[in-house]
Order: sequence, then C-alpha cells, then structure tokens
Amino acid sequence: MKTSFVVDLRVAFLRVLSTAVLLWITTLSMAQAHEVFPSIADMRVIDNEVSFEISANLETFIAGIDLTETADTNESTQAATYDELRALPPETLAARFEAFWPQMAQGITLTADGAPLTLALTSVSVGPIGDVEVVRFSVFSFSAALPDGAETVQMGWAPEFGVLVLRQMDVPLPYDGYLEAGALSAPISISGGGQASWFATFVNYIPVGFDHIVPKGLDHILFVLGLFFLAARFRPLILQVSLFTVAHTITLALAALGYTQFIDDFTQSTYDIAFIDIVEPLIALSIAYVAIENIFMKGISPWRPFVIFIFGLLHGLGFASVLAEFGLPEDTFVAALIGFNVGVEVGQLAVIAVMFLFVWQALRIDRGENEVARGLVIYGVLFLVGLGLLVTNTDGISGLLAAPLGVLENAPLLLAITMPAMAILCLAAIQLRDNVDAYRQIVAVPASIFIATIGVYWFIARAFL
Repeated sequence: MKTSFVVDLRVAFLRVLSTAVLLWITTLSMAQAHEVFPSIADMRVIDNEVSFEISANLETFIAGIDLTETADTNESTQAATYDELRALPPETLAARFEAFWPQMAQGITLTADGAPLTLALTSVSVGPIGDVEVVRFSVFSFSAALPDGAETVQMGWAPEFGVLVLRQMDVPLPYDGYLEAGALSAPISISGGGQASWFATFVNYIPVGFDHIVPKGLDHILFVLGLFFLAARFRPLILQVSLFTVAHTITLALAALGYTQFIDDFTQSTYDIAFIDIVEPLIALSIAYVAIENIFMKGISPWRPFVIFIFGLLHGLGFASVLAEFGLPEDTFVAALIGFNVGVEVGQLAVIAVMFLFVWQALRIDRGENEVARGLVIYGVLFLVGLGLLVTNTDGISGLLAAPLGVLENAPLLLAITMPAMAILCLAAIQLRDNVDAYRQIVAVPASIFIATIGVYWFIARAFL
C-alpha cells in the first residue's frame, strides 16, 4: 500500500513537471540574469607596436562593480548604475567609456622586458541595446609603442576588472592564459613559442574547473548534495556520483569539440532560443527532482540511476557553456579539457567531503555510537560559528528579512544560513536519537526539502522570469 502511494505520488509529480516543461518551452524568451563573463583579449605586435583588442562588458567597469566578488551584477550594490548604463545607446556608452578610460588605464599593467609602457585607447565599439536583461558585449582596443629590440611583453589588470583571457595572435605556438584575481601574465615572447606545455595547460585548467564548482557553481553544489542526502553511505553515494561524472564528462567533451552545435542551431532556427537557455532551467529542475525523490525514497530506486545519468548529460552542457565563454587553446585542447574536468571532480568531492564531515557525528550517534555529549558540543560550536558568519555577512539578517526569496540567488548569504541551520538539525537528531532513522527524518529530509525549494524557484525564475 505504501509503495503504491509513493509510485502514484511520483507519477503525479512527473506529470506536473512535464506540463511545466511544455509550457516553458513554448513561452521561453532570451531573458537571462546579468551574468559575469570573462573578458577576452587578443594581443598582436605589428611594427614595434603592441595592441590589444578586448571583448568585455563595459558597463561593469564604468559602474565600478568588483568582478572578483560578484557572479551576477544584480547582486552588486552598483546594480542600479549598471542597469542605467545597460540601457544607454551605443554612442553614449562609448563616450562614457572614453571618459572612464584614464581611470581604467591606471589598473592595467603592461611592460616590455620589464619596462612599463604608456597605453593609448585606439577604439571603442559598443553593441546595440537589444534586450537589457541580456549582457551586452563591446570591444575596445588600446596600444603601446615598444622599445627597439623588445623581446617579451607582460600584461595584466586590477582584480576588480575580473577574469582576463589573454590570447596571442598571428605567431607560431602562441601564448594563452587565464588570468584571475589580478594575476600578471608570464613574459610573452613577441616572436611566439610561449605556448604552455600539455602538462602545464592541464595543471592550469584544474583550478578553473574547481572554481566553477566552488564557489561559483551553486546549482551543481546543490545537485551533488541532493545525491548525498539520499543516503550518506559509501556504495549508493559512489554509484550516483560515478554516473553523474561519466555523464557530464561525455557531454562536456562532445560540446567542447563542437559535436552538439547542431542542437543549438535547431533551437535557434525553430524556436529562436539558444540551447543553453533550455539547459539552465533543466539543471534547476534536476536539483528539484533528486531532492524531492529523497523525501519519499530511502534508497536508490530502479529509475534513479537513469535519471541521474540524463541529468548529468545536462550538467555537462552547462559546464561546456562555461568553457565556451573563453574558448580552449587549440594545440593543447585535450589537456585543457581534461584539466577542467578534473577540477570539476575535485570540487564535487570537496563538497561531499565537507558535508560528510559536518554530519559525521550525527550519523555515528544515529548508528548507535555513545558520543552524545561530544556531538552536542561540536554542533553547539558550529551553530555559534555559523550564526556569527550570518550576522557578519554583508547582507546579513536585514537582507534576509527584506527579501526572503532573494537569498536563493545570493550564494554567500545562502551558505551562511546553511551552517547554523544544519547544526540545529544535527542537534535535534542527536536529541531524538532513540527515534527510528532519526538522521534521515530530522536531517536528510528537511535538507532535501530546502534543496528542492531552491531548485523549483530557480526553474521558475530561469524559465519564466
């Protein structure tokens, strides 16, 4: 009888999801959040002059948004200024950037053989207004005269300008670099030959992949935690994570190699929708599904491995969209792709390890270990630490009270809330340890409800808002 009820409930849930997906596909627009993307710089040397052509979101620079601390411009305190700039006609924004250029030039480091160079802005080309909810990319160029006999160039800019993808053009074995947090490039040989080795490229792209899980990949973090809270045991967890890993590795590789481009061409020509705008809401839906299934199932259902594999394919396309933002080096493409994927896996394992260490004491007590006093102390301390982090968070309690739903798009505040909340749940599980399956009922199920709520909200926001 109980099994029949669960199956009927699952069928009803799937019907609601399928109806929502159909409605969404017929009404989806190109609207998307004000995401932060890397700037891409192409470097050339012609007749003793080095020039840079940079594709970037100029509005973020002019508004003064610190791109090392912001994943979405809507979360910035300068969001209103950014929105005003985003609505400016191209010629007006170009004039605003020209006026801002002296300030930006002070944050750019450019040297030849260690000697500083003087920068000159040469052109600004701003994209059309279009949909103001979509990031507008513009191109600006600057150049500098090289001293006679110069052999190397180094370039970088201030951390607040965000990630810079630097590519050397028109030379054999060109340099390519992914510069973040204000990093300065290695000395770049003007004649070429400075391309990173296979192993160096592999190592360099590991932190890029990790960074897109921790801290930027909140949706992927929640999906992995959804897998974790089904059962915090080795066998079911390793099965789920392995399936997820294999699946997203497949689509990441296929998409990075260009084999999924025909899908994007089809959605663009048929529905005037970029395929990634379909993938992102489906990723949110995957989070909701695994978390909701956790509430009603105590173990791996017959269909869950297949569902996880399918959702893993979708997450791989999401990772591919990240790589597409700045491209991969041609000659060391495979090394970069593998390095990025390794970084993603390390990030996933880090998320699981942290959560496992957090709930480990509650699990031990739930399984009969007589360590109640130790558990009370551990979770009491974790609660106080988490409460301190929440209170000192820049958004803090006032931000939570002012916009309760806003926390679901604010990763730092969401994580600050998670720590004391999990401590309370673990404390409750310890106190009610004599109840059958106290950890599942008091920790895993409430955590899954929270994750499912975020997934449903994100699906609605990404699909309809």
